[in-house]
Amino acid sequence: MKHNRLLRCVAIALASVLPFAAQADYPDKPLRLVVPFPPGGSTEPLARVLSQKLGETFGQQVIVDNRPGAGSTIGAEIVARSPADGYTLLLSSISNAISAALYPKLNFDIVRDFAPITLLATTPGVLVVHPALPVKTVKEFIALAKAKPEQLAYSSAGNGTPPHLSAELFAGMTGIKLIHVPYKGGGPSIIALLSGEAQLSIASLPSAIGHMRSGKLRALGVTTPQRTPSLPALPTIAESGVPGYAAETWLGLAVAARTPKDITARLHAATAKAMMLPEVRERLDALGYILRIGSAEEYSNFVQSEVDKWRKVVKTANVHVD
Repeated sequence: MKHNRLLRCVAIALASVLPFAAQADYPDKPLRLVVPFPPGGSTEPLARVLSQKLGETFGQQVIVDNRPGAGSTIGAEIVARSPADGYTLLLSSISNAISAALYPKLNFDIVRDFAPITLLATTPGVLVVHPALPVKTVKEFIALAKAKPEQLAYSSAGNGTPPHLSAELFAGMTGIKLIHVPYKGGGPSIIALLSGEAQLSIASLPSAIGHMRSGKLRALGVTTPQRTPSLPALPTIAESGVPGYAAETWLGLAVAARTPKDITARLHAATAKAMMLPEVRERLDALGYILRIGSAEEYSNFVQSEVDKWRKVVKTANVHVD
């Protein structure tokens, strides 16, 4: 059913650009895909495959431009301030929604200053614990944490990062009190968990799955609303006693606000077509991505809901950036 929905979405997107055939000169020069993260991170595979396939569709090079820093706000501001001509694209993410909640005086608005193209994909997080911890389910962990308030430590990739706020959301919804130990990146966070410096973490699936399979970490549940295809036997946190819990890492595509609608329609159609290619789907599936192509309106509403969601978490947990 999901596959059929995606096909319908592609068909609608392709049909939507037909009235604008007179604008066939777009694009007539290379495009830039701004990625607000360092090279080599978890966003890199999707950014590379998207730039390659968009380039093939448009007959123009799509250059990946990594602009990390300040919780993804540096790259986002570059796109927000770029000409509204469809030549500068933003690989937006959950970090942009979180930054909108964390930074009170940004020079742009993640909703108002961007024209949405589409949600691209989500990746699950996973609640993992050190194997020495005497729990095998989410319910058992919650019971242990309630019996030992402020005695169990969780590692994260840093203050204000998705793993940090995902754990705070989990703690807030379950009424438990944990100790947060931030590290400088997902890699050090996993190392701390493996060494026993921390007892748990909500980590990205790609960073944890090898250790899960080797038995060095024990997985209790995934953060997505549905079970992930790569680990169908692992229950979601929501179905394990925390109904409504969801903390997906996501990636989307946007351009500067006021970009002409015929150009955003072309971008949507080309992106949907590229992401639906069998070789692209196969590669992304293998990396743990869940394809989530939809309409621009759906993506706009999704981003707003994510900003609202994480703003509540930031306020409730009294989270501050370094």
